Amino acid sequence: MRIRRLLIANRGEIACRVIRSCNRLGVHTIVVHSDADQGAMHVRLADEARLIGPAPARESYLNAAAILTAAREVRADAIHPGYGFLSENAAFAEACAAAGVVFVGPPAAAIRAMGLKHEAKALASAAGVPVVPGYMGEDQSPARLAAETARVGYPLLVKAVAGGGGKGMRVVRAPAELDEAIRGARGEAESAFGDGRLLLERFLERPRHVEVQVFADAAGSCVHLFERECSVQRRYQKIIEESPSPFIDPPTRAAMTAAAVRTALAVGYVNAGTVEFIVDAGGEFYFMEMNTRLQVEHPVTEAVTGLDLVEWQLRVAGGERLPLAQEAIRQQGHAIETRIYSEDPRRGFLPSVGRVRRFAHPPADAEWRIDTGIADGDAITVHYDPMIAKVIASGPDRAGALAKLRHCLDRTAVFGVANNLPLLRAVAAHPAFVAGDVDTGFIDRELTALTAVPEPQPESLLLAAQIALDTRQPATGSSPSAWELGDGWRAGAAAEQSVGLCTPLHRRWRARRDGETLELTAGSTRVTGQVRALGAGRFAADAGHGSRELELIRDRERLQVVGESADQIELAPAWPFERSAEDADAHPASPLPGRVVELRVQVGDAVTRGDVLAVVEGMKMQHAIRAGRAGTVANVLARAGELVEAETVLFDIDPC
Repeated sequence: MRIRRLLIANRGEIACRVIRSCNRLGVHTIVVHSDADQGAMHVRLADEARLIGPAPARESYLNAAAILTAAREVRADAIHPGYGFLSENAAFAEACAAAGVVFVGPPAAAIRAMGLKHEAKALASAAGVPVVPGYMGEDQSPARLAAETARVGYPLLVKAVAGGGGKGMRVVRAPAELDEAIRGARGEAESAFGDGRLLLERFLERPRHVEVQVFADAAGSCVHLFERECSVQRRYQKIIEESPSPFIDPPTRAAMTAAAVRTALAVGYVNAGTVEFIVDAGGEFYFMEMNTRLQVEHPVTEAVTGLDLVEWQLRVAGGERLPLAQEAIRQQGHAIETRIYSEDPRRGFLPSVGRVRRFAHPPADAEWRIDTGIADGDAITVHYDPMIAKVIASGPDRAGALAKLRHCLDRTAVFGVANNLPLLRAVAAHPAFVAGDVDTGFIDRELTALTAVPEPQPESLLLAAQIALDTRQPATGSSPSAWELGDGWRAGAAAEQSVGLCTPLHRRWRARRDGETLELTAGSTRVTGQVRALGAGRFAADAGHGSRELELIRDRERLQVVGESADQIELAPAWPFERSAEDADAHPASPLPGRVVELRVQVGDAVTRGDVLAVVEGMKMQHAIRAGRAGTVANVLARAGELVEAETVLFDIDPC
């Protein structure tokens, strides 16, 4: 049966991805959507769309009855569940069959068999696939768990038998931690999955996460499409995947892929699935679980095999045999995928909601692809996964793919919501990742370094300051009088102006232009050079190290300047009503975070330039805050003993 009308029971990036293959194959697409997704990208791209419920997923995308009603009303031949939501719901697969609609995925029995980790491990073990030593029994009494822990040994992983995504998991390194770990994991599992059963397994130190893509048809044929490494994770969730694994050697690859095929055959698998393994430092691999659906990271497999996995899914679901035999499937080149999330890594990966004002990225080419469900103006809401896009780069080898990835990540920008692009760039440049020497704990160990904000390139500061200064000029076609500008201009001398740049901390710079030369100073830091526009968002900047080309991505006051790396800078008023450096001198500020240990003036006091107004202690040093001009103290904006942030204004001084 050829599938001609497909209902996509999902949203966002994966719905748009399925639509893309359907358009090429001539398959009519129908999507479902919630109230919150009325104008979403997948709705805009599909041939038809049906509203199925309110914003909460349980009332819309998890509402199996509403989805099946929609499928019947639009006369859909099949339902593609994507990933997440109902994709691994055995009852939904059975309901599709009962309704006479093809479920684009495995049989319900296979989903059910692999849905519980302890049962899946027992099946894999029976098929001759190695599993991590542990306990997967039905007896969940504290005494039995304690006894099994003594047998398995420490360190130990306490893990929910249901669900995934890191929920219901605890690492135990000593007997004193066991009771609390069991209580915490069980409570979390009951809340997330409605199933508090646990399994115990030996915790492998610094393991790698490697998975194998498998495909099977209803005639009993099963092939693998090689492996993907997914070791770069945060909170047990993948953020970077690649194929082939830089760690797996050919003999291990052959053994692992054969084990994955045996696992799939053991449960009568059909369609796309992924068998996941954990690999220790010595290269020994152990079955972890099987995901009975298309994976988020499937594009890296497509990049190295040249195959369209969604097309394969539709053909197999329609009753066709696998398009290729195992010996005809080749793994060529290298591919790396990164996931862009709307979250703040510097705040514990807290999700960020809001409207994406601008999503800029290079156009796709033979070595670069971006899969997304978000465009300019679309909203990230609290109701759904915060993934914005997947960036996939490929090359003839790993070095080439990584170079392409770094080039394109630097030129990708998301404005309007916090996102993890800076983290992804930092990982791609980290020596350990470049060497392929990472494990599942890499992000946790290196998070402080990976989220540190580097000093912008001096060329980026020059360009940002020049834009800030130019933005102040009137937008009229006539040349204004010098007396009307309010920019610190003075007769017979180059004017100093006050410029505020956030990188991300706010910092005041004194800017002086003399012909084509721009000079910036902030404390003891000085940057001097020239910037010349080249057109189409490109500039040439020279900060004393030779001319370098810059690319500018801009959204109002927010800039991303790309040179040797990507710098994010926000233009901001130096302080309210400031225009010139003299204005800045009227508002003395703390140069660093610290505590105000002494106030030496009060409102009404007369001061002269250089007088000490206050002392701030920070970073184990005391800093004197001095008056930058003569005048009268109009306001004291801090109290002795108060903690202040860098660039907090402490005084207002009225000039004499």
